Amino acid sequence: QVQLVESGGGLVQPGGSLRLSCAASGFDFSSFAMNWWRQYPGKDRELIARISTSGITTTISNSVKGRFTLARDNAKNTMYLQMDSLKPEDTAVYYCHRSGCGLPLCWGQGTQVTVSS
Repeated sequence: QVQLVESGGGLVQPGGSLRLSCAASGFDFSSFAMNWWRQYPGKDRELIARISTSGITTTISNSVKGRFTLARDNAKNTMYLQMDSLKPEDTAVYYCHRSGCGLPLCWGQGTQVTVSS
């Protein structure tokens, strides 16, 4: 069964960094593009980053471009989101997602990122 587990969220001061991880299991991780989304309270989820199966191609939302970097390690079935120069407006719940899948099981449980002094 598909399982995605995020980790690495927490409280950080403005300008700080966090590295989120998404550990995948239950499917051939290397065969699927993967996404990171984030969600503000009361708002729809926003797609912020996507990485190709090989990891060579990444697409980053303009809202985080230049500050967030996406990577994956197919040998470890894990995707990463390196977040630098964090701003208070980056405060949200961050989700990993298997691209192209609309089922709830293709989403992680989310990890809270709070940027505050």
